[in-house]
Amino acid sequence: MPDALLLTLLLAAVAIGWWLGRRERRKRDDPAPPNDLARDYFVGLNYLLNDQQDRAIETFVAALEVNSETIDTHLTLGNLFRTRGEADRAVKIHQNLLARPTLSAGPGDRVQLELARDFLALGLLDRAERLLQGLIRDSQEAELRLSAKRLLVDLFEREGEWQAALEVAQPQLVRQSEEIRRAAAHWLCQLAEQERFEASPGLARKHLRQALSIDPRCVRTNLLLAALEHDTGHYRQEIRLLSRIPEQDPAFTPTLLEPLATAYRLLDDEAGLIHHLQQLVERTPYTSVIILLAETVRHRDGIPAAIELVSEQLNRESSLGALDYLIDLYRQHSEGEPLARLQLLQRHTRTLLAALPRHRCRRCGFAGEQLHWQCPRCRSWGTTKPITGIEGE
Repeated sequence: MPDALLLTLLLAAVAIGWWLGRRERRKRDDPAPPNDLARDYFVGLNYLLNDQQDRAIETFVAALEVNSETIDTHLTLGNLFRTRGEADRAVKIHQNLLARPTLSAGPGDRVQLELARDFLALGLLDRAERLLQGLIRDSQEAELRLSAKRLLVDLFEREGEWQAALEVAQPQLVRQSEEIRRAAAHWLCQLAEQERFEASPGLARKHLRQALSIDPRCVRTNLLLAALEHDTGHYRQEIRLLSRIPEQDPAFTPTLLEPLATAYRLLDDEAGLIHHLQQLVERTPYTSVIILLAETVRHRDGIPAAIELVSEQLNRESSLGALDYLIDLYRQHSEGEPLARLQLLQRHTRTLLAALPRHRCRRCGFAGEQLHWQCPRCRSWGTTKPITGIEGE
């Protein structure tokens, strides 16, 4: 927000605060004159005209009375600074409010909540945590305690304190918010990944079962449960767990293909893999499924069989990735001038494919090659999925 607009809002806020302050004094039969406010107003205006914006803002803020009817104006000004990236100024406003002896408990709790937001914005997580813990413990306002819990959950998530975030979020926030419910399942997956790394599969399974009970659509839980079965050589059980993923969310079908193919190959069951992939193609005809099926068929039955399979799929649904793979099959089956032409054509398809991301967040649109369980931009859990369509899966 431009500085001129900010200062216009400050001037308006001072005027509103002055009027509200006078009205409250009249209610108290307090005949205090408005001369002090008028003097501060014109002093601030003089600073503004002399391009001393910091001193002008400080003067305008100091001119506002603090009472039950002007507290919102102070909070709005502080929030305005924080959203402009000037959380240090917001801290000064909110700390100044807390220093007022006339501030009652209810408004004081609101100020502490905003101050905690300021500290979060500045990265002062310890100070924010102390304020939020105190509000959750002592505040008499249920809605304010709920807001403090949400902020504390966000704080613990930033620090990677997954168990602490769960303890704050359960059961109330998990029950009330779909977003937090989805996040809680991923926090449990984070714990399970740590436990798998530390060779504690029993505890990892416990947390993953808990994650599924919180969010049955969490694909990551079955991927991790399958990985645990793979670690112990239970490949049939791994395949069974991977088979649940398309039922949870078909868009994640490409994510299960690599471990699925590995499990079947370790079982020396090529026919089982082909049958499984044929079922997946019928249900989710994504490029990566078609290519894996064609590669397996090529290995067993030869290039012409793979060409026929991919050509049939392309007649059903267009796909740049499948077209590139088909060109590669024809290259392996050609020589001379046709081969040179195919190589030229494939250079173009490869260039186009290299420029395309493979995953995109369904909330903010962040796209990239890697699958992030938590979006790096909007920090939402489970919203990044494989891209589908002619240029995707």
